[in-house]
Amino acid sequence: MAGSHKSSVGKRRVFYIPGYDPIHPRRYRELYRKEGAAQAAISGYEIALKARSGGANYGWTVKSQIDGKDTHADFEVLIWSDIVRDSMAGSIPGTYWQLARTAWVYIATGTLWRLMRMRKGPVIAALYPVGMLLGQALIAFLLAWGLGTLGAQLVHPALGWALGALTVVVVLRWFRAKDAKLFAYYLMHDYAYSARSGGANPPELEARMAGFADAIAGALRDDVDEVLVVGHSSGAHLAVSILADLFRQGRVPKDGPALSFLSLGQVVPMVSFLPRADRLRADLAFLSVQKGLTWVDVTAPGDGCAFALCDPVAVSGVAPKGQLWPLVISAAFTQTLSAERWKELRWRFFRLHFQYLCAFDRPGDYDYFQITAGPVPLRVRYEGRQPSKSRITAPLSRYRTMSV
Repeated sequence: MAGSHKSSVGKRRVFYIPGYDPIHPRRYRELYRKEGAAQAAISGYEIALKARSGGANYGWTVKSQIDGKDTHADFEVLIWSDIVRDSMAGSIPGTYWQLARTAWVYIATGTLWRLMRMRKGPVIAALYPVGMLLGQALIAFLLAWGLGTLGAQLVHPALGWALGALTVVVVLRWFRAKDAKLFAYYLMHDYAYSARSGGANPPELEARMAGFADAIAGALRDDVDEVLVVGHSSGAHLAVSILADLFRQGRVPKDGPALSFLSLGQVVPMVSFLPRADRLRADLAFLSVQKGLTWVDVTAPGDGCAFALCDPVAVSGVAPKGQLWPLVISAAFTQTLSAERWKELRWRFFRLHFQYLCAFDRPGDYDYFQITAGPVPLRVRYEGRQPSKSRITAPLSRYRTMSV
């Protein structure tokens, strides 16, 4: 594990990097408040959250008492939801153009088939918006054909054409208005965002990531015991590149706080397997050998939206000699959730993708709230822990070029 840091945490800085999410970060604060209280009641400890005002990033503070030890944690959400919203602002025809372009990228490069050799769940999740959007278009055009034919026969052919065109517009707009429940447009924009540049980060995202790196570098100069970076879903691969930059730039002090990285529900291969993801592949290889870091990757086979137990460095084909990280472990939903709770959540795929941030009614060694707000640093918590026996390390990516 990482170097000789304290075995107990009194003060911690936590930086949470969300996935591709257009929602205001207060959602994550309220989720933490609700689920943290639930986990504390289940596990028998005390935890209290307080909103924080001021600061460059949205955040909150947490105080806990676990095993007789008091811990203070300052949370910051590294926000890129505005970039996400801008990328989702296209028209309905524009979204269907994204569909065609994104499908072409993943199919023509052979990436789709290689991803399926690891985990079919996230690939099915990727195909879901394609099928759903095509299904919506089919319904719209069938209704348009039926109503248009009826109008042409009863009144005039011109009315049939007009009625058919209006039906297509109305039906497709109705489906889009219901996307908060269907997630078709949302997921399509998500996959298209990475695919449009072949896995390279768009300039606006690179600029934002540089600001995130500055915030983390500042925390590493603070009088705290641990700086913990949490990357969820797409946020995991952003965190990889941000942390790699900090190490390359010499901004991780050897005598500073312990630096820890917790990647949750990662979808790294969706990007790292693309032809122009040279930076991400280089960052994965570089970060995986850093001794001044503790990197634990937590997924679960029950999460159909993540590449569960896939070592993101190894499967990307860039594992260097002497690879140290990540430690790949399972949140084991079928064991850490009761049968009743698992039955309730099993088919709620999007909700399960956020389970890592929630309470478990039969918790194992993974407890998000103890990791982020408890007295034990990540290094100590998983000292001597063996990786999951089911982890996947086969180098399956066709593209393995690297450059920074």
